[in-house]
Amino acid sequence: MQALVTNIQGYSIHDGPGIRTVVFLKGCGLRCKWCANPECISGSVQTGFIDSLCTMCGKCAAVCPHGAINTAAASAEAASAEAAHRINYDLCTGCGRCADACSYGALVRYGKMMSVEETFDAVRRDKMFYGDDGGVTVSGGEPLLFPDFAAALFELCRNEGISTCVETSGFTDPDNLLRVIPLTDHLLFDIKHLNSGAHREYTSHTNDLILSNARLAAAICTDILFRIPLIPGFNDTIENIRETAVFLKEIHSDPKAQIMPYHRLGDSKYKALDIPYDFRGVDALPMDRVEKVREGFISLGIDCSISV
Repeated sequence: MQALVTNIQGYSIHDGPGIRTVVFLKGCGLRCKWCANPECISGSVQTGFIDSLCTMCGKCAAVCPHGAINTAAASAEAASAEAAHRINYDLCTGCGRCADACSYGALVRYGKMMSVEETFDAVRRDKMFYGDDGGVTVSGGEPLLFPDFAAALFELCRNEGISTCVETSGFTDPDNLLRVIPLTDHLLFDIKHLNSGAHREYTSHTNDLILSNARLAAAICTDILFRIPLIPGFNDTIENIRETAVFLKEIHSDPKAQIMPYHRLGDSKYKALDIPYDFRGVDALPMDRVEKVREGFISLGIDCSISV
């Protein structure tokens, strides 16, 4: 069994308790305008181009079997132009030959087919760092689009005494939740907005399925943390904070929430993939504003922390 993996990141301290190895799976049904991992949205292999690292040597164009690499003339004007060297994604198949030929890291392949066993071997190599609290986290993208892969990985991890965790947007078939949660020690469940129209405007889908799955997860998962990406101009209003708190108390007797402040660390990835970034130029909220949102949740009876 295989899945498309964009990255396996060791020594993570922001994706579940303790020190964890995070397996990022490729593919997501949402299109969140602020997404920090745009390379994980598509379910296909992609190649990114980092123009600042390109020396215009032409090796990539020479090996591309589909003529998808455009190399401009090496004039002073072209060398200084941002678009002097660009991938034609209408022709690119993501074969990765250009990335293999690039000596400077200007071409990056996003996505590699990996088996459950290969992935588990990578996770197990980090076991010495996990201690009592750490372990493996599957993320994405939306990892629950690959329930059989996640479940098989978690079965191997549990047999090895490695704690398991899922990061999910909740935008998945409920059967996928039911397949993976019994093998999951910790569940991180995103709640983005309680207003369905606003949710669709900023993520491309309503929140109906997500809220339904949140109810399901809260009923059957023993350790669930509701995570709220705090996005300027989207869900940082008093009204949404209040509605979110009411919903969480409705579905869980003792809900715990964590605020994830918006950041722009994914900006360069949008540029590398030559796709528009709707939040380019949007500043992160000041930390005193983030703290006030946390205090607002606490005043409404929600045990709330901030991911830093």
